[in-house]
Amino acid sequence: MAVSVQQGIWDTVLETTKTAQDQNVDPLMWAIQLGSTLNSAGVSLPSTELAHLLVSHICWENNLPITWKFLDKALTVRIAPPILVLALLSTRVIPSRQLHPAAYRLFIELLKLHAFSFALLINGPNYEKIMKSTDDILHLSQTFGLKVCEPGLLLLEFVFYVVWQLLDASLDDEGLLEIAQENNFRWSTRPKDMEIDSLNSFNEKRSEHHEGLCKANTIMAIEMIGEFLRNKETSRILYLARKNMPLHWGAFIQQLRLLLVKSTALKNSKNVTPEILLQLSSDTRKLLTRKSKTVSQVEFHAVMASGSLMSSADQCNGTSRSALWLPIDLFLEEAMDGTQVGANSAVETLTGLVKALQAVNGTTWHDTFLGLWIAALRLVQRKRDPSEGPVPRLDSCMCMLLCISTLAIADIIEEDESELIDETKSSSCNPRKEKQALAPGNVRKGLITSLHLLGEYEGLLAAPLSVQSIANQAAAKAIMLVSGLTVGNGYYDCVSMNDLPMNCSGNMRHLIVEACIARNLLDTSAYLWPGYVNARSNQVLHSVNSQMSCWSSLMKGSPLTPSLVNALVAFPASSLAEIEKIFEITLNGSDDEKISAATILCGASLVRGWSIQENTLLFVVRLLSPSVPADYSGSESHLIGYAPFLNVLLLGLSSVDCVQILSLHGLVPLLAGALMPICEVFGSSIPNVSWALPTGEKLSCHSVFSNAFTLLLRLWRFDKPPLENATGDVMPVGSQQSPEYLLLVRNCQLASFGKAPKDKMKTKRFSKNLNISVDPIFMDSFPQLKRWYRQHQECIVSTLCGLAQGTAVHRVVDALLNMMFRKINRSGTTLTPATSGSTNSSGSGVEDTSIRLKVPAWDILEATPFVLDAALTACAHGKLSPRELATGLKELADFLPASLATIVSYFAAEVTRGIWKVASMNGTDWPSPAANLSTVEQQVKKIIAATGVDVPSLTIGGNSPATLPLPLAALVSLTITYKLDKASERFLTLVGPALSSLATSCPWPCMPIIASLWSQKVRRLSDFLVFQSSRTVFHHNSDAVVQLLKSCFTSTLGLSSSNIYSNGGVGALLGHGFGSHFSGGISPVAPGIVYLRVHRYVRDVLFMTEEIVSLLMSSVKDIASSGLSTKKLKKLKKTKYGMRYGQVSLAAAMTRVKVAASLAASLVWISGGLNLVQSLMTETLPSWFISVHGSEQDGESGGMVSMLGGYALAYFAVFCGAFAWGVDTESRSSQRRPKVLGAHLEFLASALDGKISLGCDGATWRAYVSGFVSLLVACTPKWMMEIDVDVLKRMSKGLRQWNEEALAIALLGSGGVGTMGAAVELIVETWI
Repeated sequence: MAVSVQQGIWDTVLETTKTAQDQNVDPLMWAIQLGSTLNSAGVSLPSTELAHLLVSHICWENNLPITWKFLDKALTVRIAPPILVLALLSTRVIPSRQLHPAAYRLFIELLKLHAFSFALLINGPNYEKIMKSTDDILHLSQTFGLKVCEPGLLLLEFVFYVVWQLLDASLDDEGLLEIAQENNFRWSTRPKDMEIDSLNSFNEKRSEHHEGLCKANTIMAIEMIGEFLRNKETSRILYLARKNMPLHWGAFIQQLRLLLVKSTALKNSKNVTPEILLQLSSDTRKLLTRKSKTVSQVEFHAVMASGSLMSSADQCNGTSRSALWLPIDLFLEEAMDGTQVGANSAVETLTGLVKALQAVNGTTWHDTFLGLWIAALRLVQRKRDPSEGPVPRLDSCMCMLLCISTLAIADIIEEDESELIDETKSSSCNPRKEKQALAPGNVRKGLITSLHLLGEYEGLLAAPLSVQSIANQAAAKAIMLVSGLTVGNGYYDCVSMNDLPMNCSGNMRHLIVEACIARNLLDTSAYLWPGYVNARSNQVLHSVNSQMSCWSSLMKGSPLTPSLVNALVAFPASSLAEIEKIFEITLNGSDDEKISAATILCGASLVRGWSIQENTLLFVVRLLSPSVPADYSGSESHLIGYAPFLNVLLLGLSSVDCVQILSLHGLVPLLAGALMPICEVFGSSIPNVSWALPTGEKLSCHSVFSNAFTLLLRLWRFDKPPLENATGDVMPVGSQQSPEYLLLVRNCQLASFGKAPKDKMKTKRFSKNLNISVDPIFMDSFPQLKRWYRQHQECIVSTLCGLAQGTAVHRVVDALLNMMFRKINRSGTTLTPATSGSTNSSGSGVEDTSIRLKVPAWDILEATPFVLDAALTACAHGKLSPRELATGLKELADFLPASLATIVSYFAAEVTRGIWKVASMNGTDWPSPAANLSTVEQQVKKIIAATGVDVPSLTIGGNSPATLPLPLAALVSLTITYKLDKASERFLTLVGPALSSLATSCPWPCMPIIASLWSQKVRRLSDFLVFQSSRTVFHHNSDAVVQLLKSCFTSTLGLSSSNIYSNGGVGALLGHGFGSHFSGGISPVAPGIVYLRVHRYVRDVLFMTEEIVSLLMSSVKDIASSGLSTKKLKKLKKTKYGMRYGQVSLAAAMTRVKVAASLAASLVWISGGLNLVQSLMTETLPSWFISVHGSEQDGESGGMVSMLGGYALAYFAVFCGAFAWGVDTESRSSQRRPKVLGAHLEFLASALDGKISLGCDGATWRAYVSGFVSLLVACTPKWMMEIDVDVLKRMSKGLRQWNEEALAIALLGSGGVGTMGAAVELIVETWI
């Protein structure tokens, strides 16, 4: 019954309309009367049914002026929904526009009146019903492929649909649609082929007036497109489509560009030009261009809009262009810390860091790459003349500059260009577009520009002496190619300074350019850059033609003679083919050739073959796992037969720089997986067989085991102080590494490699000759190693249990004690291990001892703790003198160098137990440090004082005798028995860090005592040892750590009263390394260097985070007070002054605040990594905002200091997240981001909702929220896609309460499809 009543109403409406049409009734009166009728009938207005009826009535039986006027008035008085009427008309009028040009003109006029304001729609009745009807008509959800059907989102799709339909119609009118790339879109712009209109229509089509109207309509439609892109409301709605519907927008823009280039109608338009249309369609800041209603947003965005911030940065003390890239300097310096071997690749970390800084700083890519090059060059300059010590030296720094940095840039460029290629492939075939995709992208162009600009930094480009000859060769190569002399790469090895023109020696830029050319990032046209080489074309190096390089000889088939091998070891390979040739020899050559080839691989090519370094390293790691020979039939492992070959590789990898370079490339887990089988096999073998080395020495399985085992131990934090396990403090970052951890990382890396798109690009860099097993490895595969590691852990946490008499272990213990103390045994004194019964040992002869020690190395390691316990007990009870103890320990270490690991772990554990008496270092029983202890202590205090740290409790030159815990005294006595030569270096690099860590954890002055003893033995190590001693102060004194952190801030920002740091910047923070560069002893060490070397010895990292936040806020206050006068501060608080008064000072202050925030974020990230950043976002910052703080500025709330503090925290939080998680989804660490960032934004939303009470200053809170959200939207858009939609909507609501509508819209617009509908509705409401 109701249905029939409703149908009767619409019959009545139609009859009324026809009557009014016939009688030419006033359209407004008709509309008012119709509205009254519908109201009386209970029809909800505006009515979707009426829209259908009126459009059906007009098209096409009543296509008359009066009916169009009726329709216009129906929309004006809101009895029919305009958007639905426009949707209905678009499906009928646009396809028939050639037949009915007048109707098309009227449709465009209705668009002008009703398609640019939707406030009445979203705030009126039937909003959802109207949008659903519109979707049913236009099939919007199906057309754009969006599953969400919110009314706001449908409104966006409608606007985009109409604009695109107008574009297609205009292209079709000019015959351009057929050549458009997207010429088969979802809507019709022409009538159906079989549609036949009346004869009058055909006559109309032929008329001259008809043709003119069609052309005018095309111009008008194009002008409407421009209006949609210009109008505040619709342009922002379309920007949301651009931001969140990239594929559809890309197709739209491609057709729009075709119109811009080809359209005659556009050229004839008086209201819009191609340039204006291009600008309107390219504006990327639609959501943040509306003038903010608060002064804070004006100030913040004024700084953000400055792009690279270079202009403002130059105007303030304490910051310079390079200060923006301070995090890179800190990361590079931290990566050179030889005490920590990383499991992950520095390339991956550096790539993420560079991308993060480029995004947050908002800089161009050429500025970003220039910042990276300068930071890496500064690293090299700091290490070009370092003090002696077992630390990474110049080769590691050159690897960072010429290999790691170059690979990071290559990753960024390849990612950028692969995206361009993907965009091309996603579109239909277009040869011109494909050609454009193959052209250099903006990122590659940025690299080229950065290398051009790098030539201006002559002070950083001077090559260290040890690489000057290589730089000369790079310059010579450029000279010869510019001169037209074509020679192979191998000839450049022969170039000396005598061959070069006087005015053309090489520098670091030549090496950087060569590294980029080798990676296909540049071509040789770089040689033609102005000023790149200064030699004239007639200054050709004719002497080179008669020479033949060693690598060229090899490639031509020359045999590996001793002289050629020596040359190949000394000169790095310059191409992958050359290193592949050596690898082939290691697989297929004779035994002697294999050993020679292995020696070559571990030579200069390993440490200085920068363009192929990752391949060389992988070749070496691969060779540590030789395949089983096809004819092998022995019962023992096939690895035994490779002993001499494996030993060459192990020794070649054992230097400090080699281990560091492996770490930088992220190959530590892979190397660990290759070393464990060697340790297991050779450690389980009885040393009955030996091999003669070319030096005349004998190589045993014990030797191979010791070399492999000590190298393996250096790959994780073996030297961590056992004190960490005995206290409840938070352990320093990195101490969780273990053999299991390294295998887990290895297995994960190999299992996942090749699955990500970026891995496919990286695979192209690797040699096709590489064949590394990807099968997982577990500790259970190495029972002996697992058993030793369990004993190692037990030794740390508990004392030794009694040793049962008569066991195999007991017999080995006896034999070891007899070997170590044979002279004492001859005198009748017997050392007895702790046993469950008495011993029958009476001191066997040397021959019997040697026979009993023909046991596997694992058995010796198992017995070593008991041997050490017996020896230390005997010394404590006076049965063994300190000298005899040291001699015996040296005997043990010489017999099996691998036993040093157990010696270290046992003595370290015993020191922490505190059950042994102290040893008096008096020069009688134990060696005395008295000769230079006071000097060492004075120099330590000098280092600390130079950093701005004052430690009153640091006693110097006390009267009490120098003492050490007995186990520590024994360990240091053992170490000083070694000669500091190349043979013992690989073992001292294992013991040294452990000894330093242990002494640092002991009370003052244990470490200075050890430094004094070693300085007496090797004077050239004095500076290194003094610096190591200074770390003890920070381990025991948390206040000293706070002072050091404060000094880092003041020196960087130029707030220090010291002349050394008054200029601020990177130079003040990191200085020039350390060493005796000035007369009078060690030079001052910059505070940043000190912090980077001591932060791992600070137990409570959470404490450091809180202090860093506090120091950041204190620095903000100092910046404000030093950069702005009180008068200016007061004036700037007033909104009317905006940025006009004191603009430069405020911009400078904001830049310094940003630098302070980046420093704070870098310190947090370096100190604690992902875990500390997570703690910061979920605990530290929320607690800070909830807590009550002192007045920020003279008791006045809402002041400039409070505002700057909020922005500082905003930058700080975003920097921390960007460093830890990356700004994209490429890194593995980004997987943690949604949970942590979501929790932080939930806190912000709850506080904005009023559910959480805040204790901080209101201005600080407001500045933080607005600044944080602005940075997220502008710099890290991919983060926003991961956040819960409800949280974003709640935050948007809170921002609107602050009158931050533009920011609220931007926030919703960044949340993806889920928040687009809400963003559209907010846009409409904001521009009412």
